Amino acid sequence: MNNSLRRLDLNLLVTLDALLAEHNVTRAAERLHLSQPSVSVQLAKLREAFGDPLLLPGPRGMRPTARADELREPLRQALDALERAVSPASPFDPGKASHTWRVAASDYSESTLLLPALTGLRSAAPGTRLAVLEIVPSRIAKQAEQGEIDLAFHISAGAPAGLRRRLMFTERYVLVGRAGHPCLEKRPTLAQFCKLDHVIVSPDGGGFHGIADTALAELGLTRRVVLSVPHFLFLRSVLASTDLVALLPSRLLRDSGALQVVEPPIDVPGFEMLMLWHERSHRDPAHQWLREHIASSV
Repeated sequence: MNNSLRRLDLNLLVTLDALLAEHNVTRAAERLHLSQPSVSVQLAKLREAFGDPLLLPGPRGMRPTARADELREPLRQALDALERAVSPASPFDPGKASHTWRVAASDYSESTLLLPALTGLRSAAPGTRLAVLEIVPSRIAKQAEQGEIDLAFHISAGAPAGLRRRLMFTERYVLVGRAGHPCLEKRPTLAQFCKLDHVIVSPDGGGFHGIADTALAELGLTRRVVLSVPHFLFLRSVLASTDLVALLPSRLLRDSGALQVVEPPIDVPGFEMLMLWHERSHRDPAHQWLREHIASSV
């Protein structure tokens, strides 16, 4: 830190600001709610610190020296900035906001969390922008810590430790195929389920084993997974146009006119969807508003 700052008490700068505004020790003392002798003592300390008289006697009070005139505006700006920095955070007004929020989400989270919140977000905060980033689970904690993302949506299993979290909902799986699929007119038996041709979403790419396969293996059974895709959007199109079937999170099927939905013949564990954010933004009014808006839209 600059040695000049080390020698100065912040209260002396506040007194100097009042003196430069009033050009009068008595009025400055009244403005600061101090006694006149106290302000006179502080003026003496300021003169010593700056090596300049700062204020000289004049016919109508006191007149500033050239050094004092140089200090007036920078000092006022610095004190204004400091006042803003230490003042309590002002309430967030979404109608006047111009924030750019950055959210990490999968296509599933985009459909089930961000899409329902988007219309209300645009209406309540029209001057804001939303950037949706492809989620990379291994990078969530670092991105949040460095302020690269404001929020991330991730299932509770494998969610990074050390981040604030909020449970958005608990999800379950259903069996899905095209509308009119001959094998889905009713809930299939376990043997029929295993004989169907299945498609699976593999976020890491190319995987042919999922939670259903783990559950089947415990029963000594297997199913036929013939297609692996990275995104749910493509999977829905595949199901609507082929005889392939899939286990899908139920919230993706809110609009399932082209698809047939039945309960699976095997108990497949669901998952908890979390909203994640860093401690650094936990108390920020704008961030709090965004979190509440998304949560209330689910």
